[in-house]
Formats: sequence, C-alpha cells, structure tokens
Amino acid sequence: MSIPRTVITGIGVVAPNGVGRENYWKALLAEENGIGELTRFDASRYPARQAGQIDGFEPRDHIPSRLLPQTDVSTRYALVAAEEALVEAGIGPDCGLTDYSMGVVTSTAQGGFDFTHREFRKLWSQGPEYVSVYESFAWFYAVNTGQISIRHGMRGPGSALVGEQAGGLDAIGHARRTVRAGTRVVLTGGVDSALDPWGWASQLAGGRVSTVDDPTRAYLPFDAAAGGHVPGEGGAILISEDAGSAAQRGVGRVYGEIAGYAATFDPAPGSGRPPGLGRAAALALEDAGLPPGDIGAVFADGAALPGPDHDEAAALRGLFGPRGVPVTVPKSLTGRMCAGGGPADLAAALLVLRDQVVPATAHSTDIPDDYGLDLVTGGPRECPVRSVLVLARGRHGFNSAVVVTAPEQS
Repeated sequence: MSIPRTVITGIGVVAPNGVGRENYWKALLAEENGIGELTRFDASRYPARQAGQIDGFEPRDHIPSRLLPQTDVSTRYALVAAEEALVEAGIGPDCGLTDYSMGVVTSTAQGGFDFTHREFRKLWSQGPEYVSVYESFAWFYAVNTGQISIRHGMRGPGSALVGEQAGGLDAIGHARRTVRAGTRVVLTGGVDSALDPWGWASQLAGGRVSTVDDPTRAYLPFDAAAGGHVPGEGGAILISEDAGSAAQRGVGRVYGEIAGYAATFDPAPGSGRPPGLGRAAALALEDAGLPPGDIGAVFADGAALPGPDHDEAAALRGLFGPRGVPVTVPKSLTGRMCAGGGPADLAAALLVLRDQVVPATAHSTDIPDDYGLDLVTGGPRECPVRSVLVLARGRHGFNSAVVVTAPEQS
C-alpha cells in the first residue's frame, strides 16, 4: 500500500510585518522591518527594548465577541490565521468533509502569557473571586488546538506539541503523520506571543536576547556583529491534506508537499559530540528521498549568536558543501516567534516554490568567510527552486527539519 502524500492547500499568517499571507510575503520581499521598540508596556528600564510586535490588530474585527473574554492574544492570532487558511483551502460547512475527518495539531511554547498574568494580578490585588473562570484553560498549551477545533467543528485527532522554536515544525511533522494514518485534513502550525512584562522578563532571562536599540542592527543572523535575537510574536497556520482528498475536492491551489520531516535532540554539553541539527537536516532529506543537490534553498534557524551560528553554518556546509545552497533567515524582519517561527518560515518556503524567488536576510552584511554560507542578502534572489529545507532549533536541544517540494505537475 502506498503512503498517502500530504500537501498544503491553505496558508494563514499573522506576523509583525504583515497580517495575512500575501501581506507577509510582500513585506518579506520588500524587506519591510516588523521590529521596533516594544510599546505594550513601559519597557524603558529593561536592558532590551526591541521586539517583533504586531501593531494595529483589532481582535473585534476578526473574532466573535463571545470569544474575546476567554482568549489570550496568541489564541486570537491563531484563530485569525486558521480562518485565512481554511477559507483559502475551501474548507467549510459545504466542503463535503465530515467533522471526524478533520483534525488539529498546533504548537505553542509560551501559552497564554498575557491572559494568565492579567488574572494573577487580579488574584493578588483583588482576590480569587475576581479571577476569570476562563483562566482554567486560556493559559494552556493545548488551548489553540481546542479553540480552533471547537470553532470549526474539527473533531478528528487533536494534539499540541511543545518544543520552543522547534515546536512549530514538530507540529507540522505530526500533522503529516496524522494524515498518513487516515485523517483527510489536519490544520497545523504554531503561534506564540509573550510581550507582557512577565513574558518579556522571562525571555530576557535566557540571556540570548539582543540589547541593541537600533531595530536594523538588533537581530543579525550569521553576521560578525551578531549579539542575540529579537523576540517576536505571531506565526502561521497551514492546511495539510491527503493529496487524494485535495484532488477529490477539486482544490484550486496546492502549494507543495510535506516531503520530509525529522527531529533530533542535542547531546549533553561537554560530551564532545556534534549538535543534532545537521543530523535532523540529513534525516529529513532522507525521508523525502532527495539528495542535497536537489534542495534549492534553506530557511535557516539563525540564532544570531556566534556559537550557535557557527554550529549551524558547519551543519549546512557539511551537508551541502561550502556555499552550496542559497540560505536565508527572513525572520530577521519579524524576530523569533518561538513556536510560530518555523511555520512562518515554512509558509514563506511554500511561497518561494510558487513564485521562484528567495527573500533576503535583512540587515546582515558582514558574514564570516569561514561560515562558508551563500547567505541571500541585498534583496530577494530569483532562482529555480523545486524543494526547500526549513530548520528550527529550540532551547535546551530541540532540532527540527522539514522539506517541502513543489506540487506535482498535472
């Protein structure tokens, strides 16, 4: 029995430089920076003040009023991205799919930070009777999966994965596994937001956030001046679907196929063994049945710290050879969106397959020669691309890799 092919038939994006798939894509190609000074609260006394913040988003314009009291900002973003992806894929009450043939697999690493901390303040300053009853679930890592499945009547398999920056790609890999097991459609991806005071403090505590105040210099992946990343919020939701189901429904557009996926975990510090990112990339290519030479572009993790950047460059150099493939880190325009970062990169990778143009790594200009990277800088690059590798690393050792390929020609 042949293994069902898993294709992407819808994409929804909510990002600091663009709400909506096409707005996000145009912003990447135009190098429109979504990074700026954090304004959600007074951050003037914090050592880092640059963030990938989504401005001008009015929840009441997108979400039913009954959901507003029970949702964190991250869940609102997830609901909006899910709606866009479902509409594009033509999935609704009259699409011919039953409720149990549709599932939801999402990832968030931070949960409902803003919601839960607001309720904590009520608890401490006013008393427990003032705490929202929705606190029981609005903070939880599975809440986006739950809210999406309830709103859209998707009663098939539901899961939630947590792997920090790598978790979003893990969710997509698990969605493919779920489609292969017989579920026709699985909504998948990741969204995160933690730009409230406590969320900001927790991100700074990790010691990896840039303290540079210039929004064009704060996040410089693979640059000699790299000194940490900028936190961002948002992410992407995708519709993964059995290829046969998509053909049966007469789907107008298939963006590409999830051809390969792999995840690894780094060895213990001091073991002398190499990090696991290169192995994840190689395993994803093996899973896709592709040699390295077939990969037309790589969306790198881009930690923007000398050690991790060196390790990632070594992994890519070992797999593709020196300057063997165009490499890009478009999240330099949005900040690292935690579990939302990988899916947003994957959304962009699918649009690369559609438009045959690779977005640039904005702001990075001084790339060490010993990295051996063909980093796309100075504007987008037009080139033939039939397959793309997307990488993500989470703190404490998580590594994930996904390969997407162009749709088969009819």
